[in-house]
Amino acid sequence: MKYLDEYRDARLAHALLDQIRARATRPSVLMEICGGQTHTLMRYGIDELLPKEVELVHGPGCPVCVTPLETVDQAIRIAARPEVIFVSYGDMLRVPGSASDLFRVKAAGGDVRVAYSPLDALRLARQNPERKVVFFGIGFETTAPAHALALKAARREGLKNFSLLASHVLVPPAIHALMASSECRVRAFIAPGHVCTVMGYWQYEDLAARYRVPIVVAGFEPVDLLEAILKVVAQLEDGRAKVENQYVRSVTREGNRPAQAAIAEVFEVCDRKWRGIGSIPQSGWRIREEFSAWDADCVFGPPETAVEEPAECVSALVLQGLRKPVDCPAFGSRCTPERPLGAPMVSAEGACSAYYQFRRHSARV
Repeated sequence: MKYLDEYRDARLAHALLDQIRARATRPSVLMEICGGQTHTLMRYGIDELLPKEVELVHGPGCPVCVTPLETVDQAIRIAARPEVIFVSYGDMLRVPGSASDLFRVKAAGGDVRVAYSPLDALRLARQNPERKVVFFGIGFETTAPAHALALKAARREGLKNFSLLASHVLVPPAIHALMASSECRVRAFIAPGHVCTVMGYWQYEDLAARYRVPIVVAGFEPVDLLEAILKVVAQLEDGRAKVENQYVRSVTREGNRPAQAAIAEVFEVCDRKWRGIGSIPQSGWRIREEFSAWDADCVFGPPETAVEEPAECVSALVLQGLRKPVDCPAFGSRCTPERPLGAPMVSAEGACSAYYQFRRHSARV
């Protein structure tokens, strides 16, 4: 299939690996931000094929994983209400809250449904005017345009029984927070292609210049990621630090302007708590006051008091690139997809899930 098979070509991949091996002469820690990229790297064993000089660590690019524990508890509380139809992306159902999860709410009789788009929730609101339909709108910049358009449609149609429980986070402030940490070992970043498809990559240029870190926007196939790693290694070896775009078939510097306009109309920038990491200034979007009638925070009340993560779970360190999943004593034993301690073990983009599927032979169990 065009634009798929050619980016999984083993001959091209091995040629790129040879070039990386030839270029890499000094130890370098690279971080891919996106959880989808993490799964590709693990699935194809790219991390194990790279030269010893190149180490990959995994960033906070899983939207399910960074959704605050308090917000998960809030979702569980809303979903348990008898008048509510709670609609969510499938990954969120098994994400543990402080005492339960959405899957258990569903098992206990709550009307919890899985959807692939907020348009499914809008249709349910039209079909069930006597019920309150709530869509769990998590994600990075990627999902925000669809959520914004759903709220615009609800307002236009006067669907007062529809609301959005929004928990959006932004990538550039997260990179800033990581680089500002005294514990950071990362020397370069592979930026998420789907986020940059929406927002462009101009926002990363200041980060590259300020912290002297190469940033390469990449796609999600093996050849995409190997090309990006080669570009990063070349910059590090040459002493350069700028933004490059490997994912030219989908990403431009400016991004998708109509999508950005829809986001700006519905959302405004705010401080946001990231699960296990803490509050990052100006790192999220909240629903503007003009759309408060469709804001689940206003309809049902905001999250309750702060909740602590399980002491045994080291997912916060994994999301910051300070640990690998297999460094966790609970990995693969006391923490599995069936009985997760933290969100990265159950999300389709979680680093712990990727290691559980593709690297269990490395687990310390």
